[in-house]
Amino acid sequence: MGNTMNPTNTSEAPTAHNRRRGRVQLLLIVLGVIGPMILATGMYKFQFWVPESRSYHGELIGNGQTRAEIGVQADEKRWQILVTAPQACSEDCRQLVYLARQVQIGLGRDASRASHALAVAQPLDADYDAQLQREYPQLQRYPLDLPAYQKGAQGSEEAQLWIIDPHSNLVLRYDARIKGKALLNDLRHLLKLSNIG
Repeated sequence: MGNTMNPTNTSEAPTAHNRRRGRVQLLLIVLGVIGPMILATGMYKFQFWVPESRSYHGELIGNGQTRAEIGVQADEKRWQILVTAPQACSEDCRQLVYLARQVQIGLGRDASRASHALAVAQPLDADYDAQLQREYPQLQRYPLDLPAYQKGAQGSEEAQLWIIDPHSNLVLRYDARIKGKALLNDLRHLLKLSNIG
């Protein structure tokens, strides 16, 4: 009778063992696929294990903030170089507008993938307005909602330049001290990495 029990136990033991082993393998496969996604999401959301070195020159906006959240309503489906002026468009603002156009031209064959724009909270003076119409025919212009801008741009009162992706997400922000070559390199790098726009 003892001999009759042993064959049954030995035939059941490998089956239970194989089942357990199969479950462990399945769990490892699922963790191998889903684990990196969970880790990457956690790194993005909670900003841990983010490398200190960087290859861009502006301030990275990695919080999903959109153009509308800084007070600009636009329906642009390309990359955009946007200058914002919460005050009058003074010398810094005008320099950034000039820079935005030069950078777009500097993109060469990729120039059609980007546009340049100006959003102002106050009306432009007549001379500068006429100059823009004459010399910057492709410059898109928008009104700037000042309360939204002050909230979304953390109260900055200076003219700023933004790179915005085709989904209206803010990507990089610069102040008036940015050099044209650095800005052009950043935008070229983004266009090279991106399949959109």
